[in-house]
Amino acid sequence: MTIHFYRVNEPFGEFSNFAKYPFEAEGKIWPTSEHYFQSKKFAGTVHEERVRVASTPKEAARIGREPSLPMRPDWESAKLDVMRTALRYKFDSYPVLIELLLSTGEDEIVERTTDDKYWGCGTDGDGLNMLGKLLMELRLSYRESRT
Repeated sequence: MTIHFYRVNEPFGEFSNFAKYPFEAEGKIWPTSEHYFQSKKFAGTVHEERVRVASTPKEAARIGREPSLPMRPDWESAKLDVMRTALRYKFDSYPVLIELLLSTGEDEIVERTTDDKYWGCGTDGDGLNMLGKLLMELRLSYRESRT
């Protein structure tokens, strides 16, 4: 079976980076994992904080995608680990999210997005689904830590 998610108000919407599960990391409160992820494009600059305090995850994403802002030069090689870290912070902060993730068993988890072939499955379903893969990796980690 495959579990699809995307919108926060739909089944498994808790897996979305836009889902409002604030967490503490690096001495600060991050409103969502999207805020954390997008801010790390500008780590160590004033733009990092600007993204962190954005009013919504959509706004954090918009700022994070501004082509005029100076993105860190290693972003392409770092982004997967940044997302992995964001998910770990989020899920570790909410046992209910860990239980939801574990409840998916061995099912494939897919972010069903139409416009993102890297993090999601893309319009044609042939995307890389890296967010889903990281969630399944995290699920395995939690499962192994319980045995």
